[in-house]
Order: sequence, then structure tokens, then C-alpha cells
Amino acid sequence: MNRIYLDYNATTPLDPGVRDVFFSALDLYANASSMHEDGRHAAAQMEQARRQVASLIHAEPEEIYFTSGGSESNNTVFHLLSEDGSFSTKAMQDAFGGRKTVITTAVEHPCVMESARRLARLGFSVVFLPVDADGVVSEDVYRAALDKACSSGRTEDKPLLVSVMTANNEIGTIQDVKKFAALAREAGALFHTDAVQAAGKIPVDVKDSGVDYLTLSCHKIYGPKGVGALFVKKGAPFSPLIRGGHQEHGRRAGTYNSPSIIAFGAAAECAEKGLADYAAHTSALKAMLRDGLLHSVPDIRINGDVPASLPNTLDVSFAGAEGESILLMLDLQGISASTGSACASGSLEPSHVLMATGIGPELAHGSIRFSLGKFTTEEEIRRVLEVIPPVIEKLRAYSTVKPGK
Repeated sequence: MNRIYLDYNATTPLDPGVRDVFFSALDLYANASSMHEDGRHAAAQMEQARRQVASLIHAEPEEIYFTSGGSESNNTVFHLLSEDGSFSTKAMQDAFGGRKTVITTAVEHPCVMESARRLARLGFSVVFLPVDADGVVSEDVYRAALDKACSSGRTEDKPLLVSVMTANNEIGTIQDVKKFAALAREAGALFHTDAVQAAGKIPVDVKDSGVDYLTLSCHKIYGPKGVGALFVKKGAPFSPLIRGGHQEHGRRAGTYNSPSIIAFGAAAECAEKGLADYAAHTSALKAMLRDGLLHSVPDIRINGDVPASLPNTLDVSFAGAEGESILLMLDLQGISASTGSACASGSLEPSHVLMATGIGPELAHGSIRFSLGKFTTEEEIRRVLEVIPPVIEKLRAYSTVKPGK
């Protein structure tokens, strides 16, 4: 039985071309920080990768810093804010010192949520913005939070950092990052966006959006795991999360993972070149899956079903059926999907993203995320549409909670 993989938001398989680059780069065993010829050759390949990653988001190469992945990049941004809110240079201290309000959303990735909660424990005022039924942060809600922080006469109440993800990893909702970054800038705050799920799926342009920090991850764009990047706008304040050697101009210590970084560059270039084809391919299959489910399975809800959403992501709540049971039965049929973020796998708690949209714990527990990719086929979607209706019917027959009750 050929398995059907619909969990691309959790991780992607290696693109064949990226795999070739990765395997070839394994022969570059020299330390890229070494001054001898072998080291210089590895470093040159890595700097080419930096240019490729920068091109994907329209950044300058010197604004890209390699990390171990999206979680490290996000944590690094929140680590910028020390317990007393001080910065390393007088200019930055004069511009941002004393501010201790952080604004983020209720639907961020767990690594952002936990980083924000850590700041709250350190004495920062942290605001988690609510979302509407589709997972969208309204401009009115956003403006109100900024206005409240700015209207106080106390410096510590003013906004220091705003973090709003570009696209949600569970329901695919896209936020208006350009507008939010501009409003944050007017309020004198720094702006960060987690673009891990967005890059390679929709256009991402740091020059156009005006963000100060942006997070990327390689394994979401058909590259290897264990490598990511952080965009830091020229002039934005910075403090290393990992200290030690001089790598990344002292901004991220540790011996370079050269093969993975080089493969990251290849994956970024491939994603940039194939962006339009990817969107057309996945959006057509997503529509096929959505329409097929709505036609064949009663009492379902499509979450985050708005025009501004990722072309590959479909989150569906099946009333009267439990999500983990659905997954197990699909798995037995050779279909891999997810109940939400892979980082929350194993948790008995309902998705914080879905709960934030107000659907309630029953529907949240009965939700499945189907995330499609560039290797997904129409034949696979047709097979999924054959399998799911009898699975849901069987589970509902044994459920004590019936749809609509």
C-alpha cells in the first residue's frame, strides 16, 4: 500500500535536487571557520546559501543568520529583551530602554507563546491579542492594544516588541503583517514575524513588509531538519541567545552545520523559483479536498476558511468524532495527517489555536489538519475522499456525543 502523506506543515520530504546538494555537501567536512583552503571552500558554499536564503525573502545576505531552526530563531528574538529591558548600545537604550510591554497573538506557535510567558514571569507586560472565528487579528483590536500601551504616561507601559506570525501553522490564516509592522513602527515598537509556514508558500518580502525580525525553517521548504534562519534588519537591536565563538559575526556561536546550511540555500532557491507553481498546485488540490468533504460528510466545519490563507492548509472539525481516533483510522488506511501542530503532539489539551477561534473543546478535539505539498496528487486526494466518509460515519456511530447535540 502506497502511503499518502498530508502532513507537510509538520515537515516536508527532501526535494530530490536538494537531496543531491545535501549529499554532495557532506564531503565538505572542513570547519567553515577555518582559514585553510578546505575551510574557505566550505565557507564560500555557505555564503552562497546565505544569498539564496536572503533572496527568498528579499533581504540582504548580511541580514541572514543561520540557526538550528524556527524555535531557536523565535527564542532568540524574545531573548533580546533582558530582565530590565536594557540594550547593548546607548542609542538603542535611548530608543527602547524602559519599555516593557510585549504584544503577540493567541494563535502563535508554542515556542513564541512560551517565550512570551517567560517574559511575563520576568516582569514584562504581555498582551495576547484575541482573534475572530477565522483566526484573524482585526486591525481594530490591534490598534486598540497599541493605543492603550502608548496612551499611558509611564515609559514601561509603552510597547517594546510586537510578534505576529505571518501564517498560522494549524489553520493557515494569513495576518496583515505589513499593516501591523507599520503600526508598530508608529508606536515606536520593534516588530517580529514567524514566517516558518509562509516562506516558500506565499510571497514574503521583508523590504515591503518593513519587519525588524523574521523567522525561517529549512525543513518546511523541502530541506533537511536542524537548520533555520533569523532575518535581522540592519540597525535592529540584537543579543545572542547562544554565546561562545565568533560564528555569524558573534551573533550565533557554534560550529557551522555546513551541509545542512548549503542544502538550505538550495531549498530556498527551489522554493523561490517554484512559488507560483506551488500555489496553483496546492490550492487546486485543497479546493478539491474541501469541496469533496463538504459534499460527502455532514456536520463539519472548515477552520480558517478565508481568502487570505495558505494554499496548502485545510483544517476540518468533524462533529461527533474524536481527532486522535480519526488519525488512527486514517493511518491504518495509509493516510498521514495531523490534529494540529506537531510540537503539541501527544497533548491531551485541545488546540489553543482552535480554542482561540471560539469553536469550543468538542469541535477542537475533533479537528484534523490536512496540509498538502508539491508532491501531493489528485489521485491521493480522491483516495482520501473515499476513505474519510465511512471513517467518520463509523466513529460517530460509537460516539456518545452526536453531531448537533
